[in-house]
Amino acid sequence: MVVSTIARAKTSVSSLRYQQFKILSAHGQCHHGAVDGVENDKLNMGKIRIVAVIGTRPEAIKLVPVILAARERSHLFEVKVVQTGQHRELVDQLMLEFGIKADANLNVMQPNQDLSYVLAESVRGLSQLFARENPDWVLVQGDTTTTLAGALAGFYNCGRVGHVEAGLRTGDRRSPFPEEINRALTTRLADIHFAPTELARRNLLREGISSEEILVTGNTVVDALLHTLSRIQVEAPSKSRYILVTAHRRENHGPALLEICEALIKLLTRFRDVRAILPMHPNPNVRDVLVSRLGAHDRITLTEPLGYTEFVKVLNASVLVLTDSGGVQEECAVLGKPMLVMREHTERPEALDPDVAILVGTDPAKIVEVGSRFLNDANKTSKKQALSGKFGDGSASIQILDALLRRRDLSIKPVSFQGASQLRLGSPT
Repeated sequence: MVVSTIARAKTSVSSLRYQQFKILSAHGQCHHGAVDGVENDKLNMGKIRIVAVIGTRPEAIKLVPVILAARERSHLFEVKVVQTGQHRELVDQLMLEFGIKADANLNVMQPNQDLSYVLAESVRGLSQLFARENPDWVLVQGDTTTTLAGALAGFYNCGRVGHVEAGLRTGDRRSPFPEEINRALTTRLADIHFAPTELARRNLLREGISSEEILVTGNTVVDALLHTLSRIQVEAPSKSRYILVTAHRRENHGPALLEICEALIKLLTRFRDVRAILPMHPNPNVRDVLVSRLGAHDRITLTEPLGYTEFVKVLNASVLVLTDSGGVQEECAVLGKPMLVMREHTERPEALDPDVAILVGTDPAKIVEVGSRFLNDANKTSKKQALSGKFGDGSASIQILDALLRRRDLSIKPVSFQGASQLRLGSPT
């Protein structure tokens, strides 16, 4: 039975023994210290102030459950949402769907923007916002340019950074590009790492991250998926079979995307009873190719980006998924949905399964071969009805917030007045 993950949690909050504060040394280093002998509740029981940074649709999908859960516990948390505007329309659509309004929007998106522009403008705008808001925690998610910008701006402003979905790695710094480098750099900047799986935790440990700074929570996409499934009516299986296709990754622009189009046409030629639904990413490098190569096909429906609820409905009713998306890999794994991953590497090997989920790259022959096998095996569409727990049980958001509470409630070793007198508040770098 699917249950909503956005639920109230019973949380016991103990008081701190010392007043916590930030002090900036003459060398420009941030220190979290405590004044010796100041011990009581009233000084330390204020709400935890969080700024959640969102730039793209996947970040929104995976941070929305945390934001909603924090607002359900408004006596403990004050959460503000800032959009960088990296993907403006896609994020606005999803935020509206979940009833969340951004408290600030940097509006960095420009026609033909490049990565360096997005990073520079996001760091600049976020740094100004963090200096003004002085949050206890900056939460970033995943591996986008916005993720890196949020972590870097948080670090520059002496804030504490929580990285949601930490520890994913392919081992190839150029695949996916630039996400592999973005998440590795974010790891060096974060104070706490919310790993979605045990494998992600081991990746972080290998890179020298202390086990005390890592918490395996599951992936918040499961929270979002289960929350959405609990609100939609499950429709009777359609007699018309269809493939859901998503293709947008930067490394698949150009010849690789043409190969994907070729493979889809060949697959549909082989299976006359199957059609395809393909929500198009707004990036013209993707959209223009899809329209020119697939727009005239009578069994391929090219759509505008779907809202998350509608997307989950379409995903749940499909017989096969072709994707290069990271989040869709996780959603398919939870649902037990047959899937071809159209990439050379994946940072989510937990999603792969020789029976229902295979890494195929963009080679048309391999896509057609494996896709045909899945479509021919009728059992593949109904074998795994129970929801998989390989990416968590839908409680990741609550675990993240509980971890922030525990961090607040830990006694911090005091700094003596003598030691503190050697430091200067607000010293320049």
